[in-house]
Amino acid sequence: MLALPGPALHAAGPLRVGEAVLEPVLPASLPGFPGTDAAAALDAFRRTCAGAPPPQLPTVAGPLEDLASACRAAEGVSAEGAGAFFAARFDAYRVVRPADGANPERRLGFLTGYFEPELAGSLTRDADHTAPVLARPDDLVTFEPGETRPGLDPALRAARAVGDRLEPYPDRAAIEDGALAERGRPLLYLRDAVDLFVLQVQGSGRVRLPDGRSVRVLYDGRNGRPYTSVGKLIVAEGHLPLEGLTLARWTAWLRDNPAEGRRLMRKNASYIFFRLAEVKDPALGPPGAAGAPLAPGRSLAVDANLWRYGLPFWLEGRLPGGGAEAGRLVVAADTGSAIVGPARGDLYLGTGGAAGVAAGNLRDAVGFVVLLPKPAAGGR
Repeated sequence: MLALPGPALHAAGPLRVGEAVLEPVLPASLPGFPGTDAAAALDAFRRTCAGAPPPQLPTVAGPLEDLASACRAAEGVSAEGAGAFFAARFDAYRVVRPADGANPERRLGFLTGYFEPELAGSLTRDADHTAPVLARPDDLVTFEPGETRPGLDPALRAARAVGDRLEPYPDRAAIEDGALAERGRPLLYLRDAVDLFVLQVQGSGRVRLPDGRSVRVLYDGRNGRPYTSVGKLIVAEGHLPLEGLTLARWTAWLRDNPAEGRRLMRKNASYIFFRLAEVKDPALGPPGAAGAPLAPGRSLAVDANLWRYGLPFWLEGRLPGGGAEAGRLVVAADTGSAIVGPARGDLYLGTGGAAGVAAGNLRDAVGFVVLLPKPAAGGR
């Protein structure tokens, strides 16, 4: 009888994460594993290990001690040994959502892409730069994962401190109408409201100043309101078809239809605040939620209520820039308000226009295989 790998040996029943069952698989049975460049995945893994992630729910998959042990083991692995490291130190599980009534068993998840936009900006407002990028206000209180406050909607992830009480933070429309007053402190100004909206959707960006310098604008909190996709609203109202809907198309539509565009953007109640940072390594992206710089094509945004930052995933399917490879090793290093569920991911693809095109075109069904670290004290 073939023993199941890893924690399944000791589990009373099938391992579950959210709505999904984790089905044990042997890494050698995964077509193409560990990919054409496992060393790049190892670099991303080590970089994420060195990050400073925020607290996560104690129920997330991936025991912290076991992952820390794998991180320590990775320090001495050569580039040539990267594939063998992932195969030996982790147990592989395919993320399978079982049948439930009208839905058949689903072995494919959904993968999108995101990027770091490069935008033109100015430290002062002028005729060419009118959209303020706001710093985090001092009255914004961000909740920890799973945290709720009495009297507030449990769906809110932040609140406004008013004396000794909390109240819902103003939504996008109210903030644009001046609800923050003197607390709305601009860091710099972008070309227009569409550029600002793109920056907020992506969560960070590089801004080129008139003197040629480039600064990085990093996520520093949000108002805790739910996110609504403006692309979906544009399609739902019949302005553009879903087929071929890319970032370039829907942002062009917003600019060509300023009044309607403003109305739809304000339906997204979520509002993002930022901080400034220098660009240390142009080849790497901004820090993700795990506190480590994002690696193009290797850093994955996941549902951080389900998965621990630092977990490797094998994505089964053809990915941007992957040529004929059948899959790719990536590392959970970020999250996003639209990334919900055990088989949902957002792949970071780099900086600038080409990365933006690739991200806009990535909307594919792929298989998700999570690599859970073997027990730190196990001797298997």
